[in-house]
Amino acid sequence: MSGHDDGEPGDTEHDETDGAARLAPGEAPQRPLTLAIDIGGTGLKASVLDASGAMVADRVRVATTYPLPPDGEKGMVATLARLVGPLPSADRVSAGFPGMVRKGHVLSAPHFITESGPGSKIDESLERAWHDFDLAGALAAALGKPTRVANDADVQGAAVVAGHGLELVITLGTGFGTAAFLDGQLLPHLEIAHQPFRKGETYNDQLGEATRKSVGDERWNRRVRKAIDTLDALFFFDHLFIGGGNARRVTRDELGAVLDKTTVVDNSAGILGGIKLWQGEHLGV
Repeated sequence: MSGHDDGEPGDTEHDETDGAARLAPGEAPQRPLTLAIDIGGTGLKASVLDASGAMVADRVRVATTYPLPPDGEKGMVATLARLVGPLPSADRVSAGFPGMVRKGHVLSAPHFITESGPGSKIDESLERAWHDFDLAGALAAALGKPTRVANDADVQGAAVVAGHGLELVITLGTGFGTAAFLDGQLLPHLEIAHQPFRKGETYNDQLGEATRKSVGDERWNRRVRKAIDTLDALFFFDHLFIGGGNARRVTRDELGAVLDKTTVVDNSAGILGGIKLWQGEHLGV
């Protein structure tokens, strides 16, 4: 899973501060147009991108509400359909989802099987509803466009990797996420976030937003450094990208030797990576 939400909860809003490129006045967008959706634990975001990656319209965002089943009037699919309604028509859809996704089907949805959001009690009926849910198929049916869905860290990573060697992406936000690429090709997703990290807790437990607020940035940064060292020993990555809403809180000068092969990336990558899901062959999609 992952979590790279930013902003405050609220009604639907148009966001002009995400840092992504936009078309110049009077410039025609390059087709195909991609409706890129970023599904997060605290916010649902979307925009339409042209083939160059420029935003055709301002990004729209609504707060994620709970409980959130996959279908029904108040479910994920219907909520996303309402969110993207004001945006220009696109040729295809991509979505990043904070959980394990394989061939468009949801295999895990840690945020959305809970009664009131991350950290709250698991609802067994939501767990059943989300299990193996064909999110790509449901969005394609609701929006009338071909749709691809992948883990949100995978989508964010696809936007920023250089395509050389083994590149690892970690996202720091509501939760902790990872994505791995070999020469630009997305590798099958691994749920490292839910693996043991330290003191009997997972990476997600130790590095998520709730814990950061509890222990403070200084202790949280020490944990981030330890996580990076552990992942370097596991992957022997050639380059590391750090993204998500809390990437800005990482103290770079405490990263040590790994700093020379680390890049902190803009949070807009969660949207911009949507194009990459439609380019080339990815083992992880």
